[in-house]
Amino acid sequence: MKNKLFDYVEKDNFVYNLSGMTKLICFLCLTFAVMFTYDIRSVLLITVFSFVILHVSEIRLSQIRLMLYYTVVFLILNAILTYLFSPQYGTEIYGTTHELFRFSARYTVTQEQLLYQVTKFMKYASVIPLGMLFLLTTNPSEFAASLNSIGISYKATYALALTLRYFPDVIRDYNDIAVAQQSRGLDLSRKEKLSVRVKNVMNIFIPLIFSTMDRIEVISNAMDLRGFGKDRKRTWYAKRPLQKADFICMAVCAGVFAATILIAVFLNHGRFWNPFVYGWF
Repeated sequence: MKNKLFDYVEKDNFVYNLSGMTKLICFLCLTFAVMFTYDIRSVLLITVFSFVILHVSEIRLSQIRLMLYYTVVFLILNAILTYLFSPQYGTEIYGTTHELFRFSARYTVTQEQLLYQVTKFMKYASVIPLGMLFLLTTNPSEFAASLNSIGISYKATYALALTLRYFPDVIRDYNDIAVAQQSRGLDLSRKEKLSVRVKNVMNIFIPLIFSTMDRIEVISNAMDLRGFGKDRKRTWYAKRPLQKADFICMAVCAGVFAATILIAVFLNHGRFWNPFVYGWF
């Protein structure tokens, strides 16, 4: 079973050639911009930009298919629950009511609620490709070296690199154990009842936990034998100096973040864009 979820595969294109520190700063700037603003115009622009960069990075659908499935389910459930628990929150935010139709006295559908929920939906949708880009296009060792070069402890950055490398390893181990258990008659298909499938999945997690503990012990012993942590500094084989493209990307993303703040303060008079008071254009 081939599963490339969270797996880093080296490629030669503009996104992959950026420094790990650059991708982290860009990811944080764009994420903070999306989380700060409730202006759907800004959110849509960042969403389009994210998917364009995702296309430029040449990430295959097979690498993100499972993540997309879970994301879509999460977004749909979030939208449903938001409406069920706060069906009038949009009218409270924008201060007006433009009713479209109603299910009951409490559950009415208004333009304000639709704008709020669509904006919230797009905020989450815009962050997902940014996270995918960061995880799938960043070499963990090079990323750790970049963080260490700006003053972060190499012990912390090395632990972070091991964590990023560990995701695909865990997924591969899970798949290997699942295939081995199914060859012994363990049924994970929909033919079995849900309770039986949950029990069978636990039969996979138990050996997965033990294999994880064994791997941790092996890595810890190897690091101790090589004197990891003895010196205050260390060199990095994967260290990559910042190039002109890195500074340009960081400046652009920082500019987007600054622009969302300025728009919120001077144009929208707050985090929420209110077209019902100030007009749609």
